[in-house]
Amino acid sequence: MGHASSVRRMQTRRAEAQARRPTSLRVLAYVVDAHQPPSRAALAAATGLSRATVSATVDQLVDAGLLRELDPVLTRRVGRPAVPLVPASGTLAGIGMEISADHVGVRVLDLGGAVLSERVDYADLRDADPVAVVDRLASLLDPVVEALDEQGVRTVGATLALPGLVDQSSGVLHVAQTLGWRDLNLGELLRTDRTLARLDPVLSDAAKLAALAEARSREEESFVYVCGEAGVGGAVVLDRQVLSGAHGWAGAIGHIVVDPMLGADGTLERLAGPDVLVRASGLGPSARTPALLAAIEAGDVRASEMVRRGGEMLGRALASVVHVTDVSTVVLGGAFWSLTDHLAPPLLAELRRRVVLAPWVDFQVDRAHAGDLPALTGAAWMSVRRMLDDPRVFQALLDR
Repeated sequence: MGHASSVRRMQTRRAEAQARRPTSLRVLAYVVDAHQPPSRAALAAATGLSRATVSATVDQLVDAGLLRELDPVLTRRVGRPAVPLVPASGTLAGIGMEISADHVGVRVLDLGGAVLSERVDYADLRDADPVAVVDRLASLLDPVVEALDEQGVRTVGATLALPGLVDQSSGVLHVAQTLGWRDLNLGELLRTDRTLARLDPVLSDAAKLAALAEARSREEESFVYVCGEAGVGGAVVLDRQVLSGAHGWAGAIGHIVVDPMLGADGTLERLAGPDVLVRASGLGPSARTPALLAAIEAGDVRASEMVRRGGEMLGRALASVVHVTDVSTVVLGGAFWSLTDHLAPPLLAELRRRVVLAPWVDFQVDRAHAGDLPALTGAAWMSVRRMLDDPRVFQALLDR
């Protein structure tokens, strides 16, 4: 089945799940997800609920401190002015955390997406001791959680973004090549810290969480997200939903083979990861992407050639993704973000040369919009999203 069929299936499942949620949660979720603040009348039309039911539910959510009314807006219709509704700020919050090869971080978002707190500790964590890294994370998290408790902000959940394949059910991180970790029971390790044990964070792939943040920040409903730091990650977004796959591991774009002659070394990550491009440009072992961009802008022929070849490799890998997903927009994030202008021309050329449907499709390559450290934003938002999707979690919050 094609893209349209996949979208219809996801829309149907989403509609069925929404219909099973209690009225208060359906109304809250609609306001949280709305691109423009809806009125009570707009909510009734969108949810199929009666105006009386919507009005009573909104009043309950306002009294509970979950929704807030804006100033009335005059319209041409007869009757009372429309009163737009928005999520209340600073009442419920999701915690996002991240462990990466060059940082650990914590970011807290409320229902409206506002950042309530953020702490990031930058360090080279390649091949670092997992116990020491978790201690770093806990030292950032403890004061954040204490401040939320003092401010009366209720935490709806926590999510930890990781650069690798993780089994959410067992908490085992199977492999994180950029960290040098393999078959690590990270869930068990997290429970050794009191605050992390209390939050019981869900573990998830950083690239997918970054793609989730990206989906909330742009108009395109479907795109392929590619991010690069020490390695290459990715995700496919259809109708604003990040595809997870049967085991939650879909989107491992960096492991697509782009040069079969090199065998296991012929993957996109091994040939066109940001660190690989920097090293191949002869800029030294400690150089990073900003140095590569500066070299290109200074007219360094070798650096320009390496990035051109990197764009070609990206195009080869993404041609396979496009054939499977029928998605024509590519979004570059992470360390690829600053190189977009230089990667896009060879990437597009490969797509137009290799993709069968190219004569009838307008391919687009764009920079990511989600801002700095998008996996942290995605992790925090995923924590909020689970509450909106799970009536039991929502009811437990109301009962506190």
